[in-house]
Amino acid sequence: MATKWGICSTGRISHDFTVALKTLPVEDHQVVAVTARKLEDAQEFANKHSIPRAYGSYEELARDPEIDVVYVGVINPYHMKTCLLFTNAKKNVLCEKPLAMNTKEVQEILASAKKNDVFLMEAVWTRFFPASVEIRRLLSHGELGELQMAMTAFGVPLMQNPSAKQKELGRGALLDIGIYCLQFICMVYGGEKPESVQASGVCVETEVDETVVVTLKFSKKRMAVVTFSTGMELPNDALVVGTKGTIQVPTNMWSPTSLVVNGKETQYPLPEPYLPLNFPNSTGMRYEAEEVRQCLLKGLKESPVMSHTDSLLLAELEDEVRRQVGVVYSQDVQ
Repeated sequence: MATKWGICSTGRISHDFTVALKTLPVEDHQVVAVTARKLEDAQEFANKHSIPRAYGSYEELARDPEIDVVYVGVINPYHMKTCLLFTNAKKNVLCEKPLAMNTKEVQEILASAKKNDVFLMEAVWTRFFPASVEIRRLLSHGELGELQMAMTAFGVPLMQNPSAKQKELGRGALLDIGIYCLQFICMVYGGEKPESVQASGVCVETEVDETVVVTLKFSKKRMAVVTFSTGMELPNDALVVGTKGTIQVPTNMWSPTSLVVNGKETQYPLPEPYLPLNFPNSTGMRYEAEEVRQCLLKGLKESPVMSHTDSLLLAELEDEVRRQVGVVYSQDVQ
């Protein structure tokens, strides 16, 4: 029986996610409804992607009895409110990253999912790519020996786009792209909480972060350094160093299609999209969608690969980085 998806929001990321779903077998995944704040937007999206039902309110999607799981692709500040609408309607949820604006909001979402006994996962799609699965396998089997260092840099010049500076939209380098760097470090170190976090960065005139460098110290003298920026192009790669070898993740580390392990490269090609994509490698969102399906088939309420504990740690790190850099959103002072 196919997993039946509802799509919440008709923005660029929802388009790419829907295209990615169509690369999976139709007997496993079907998009049966889409919702937007304006009915005409939902209808246009439905026509483009051959989706049977279009709704002009999120509540209508929440009431649709056929929906197994809702993909939430709204803008960052509305993640909590939208997630709560669906969890309280007993819907399973895959919510775009960041799960919410801060730890307090994340805790509220997770508590609601638990109370309503529904599945919920933060859509950290990177973790489900075959290359990421291989990284975890190599580390769990001790192929690199003792871990010593992890480094990643992600920079894309976005600041020419005025919306990239808008604090009320929940923008900023950390929540836009830095989250990929932090989640990578968390994954490599197996979800361990760092002993110390030191962050330094620069903000633009709207008081959102543009470029940040974070140094994390873990137990056993292990280190990590992440750099992210929406003001410049960076290598967009990652490196893991152990006593017995290295793993390099070439561009793009947030949607990896190749790995270099001790100098030997392996390719992990993605399927082609049936419509043009808004973001690089977006058909790779198929892997997180399949993870959701497998979790639902097993009756799980969270993914072991991107668990609720993982989302909480990520939110706590994001809050600490923002505190040190001096980025405060309205959600932080409510």
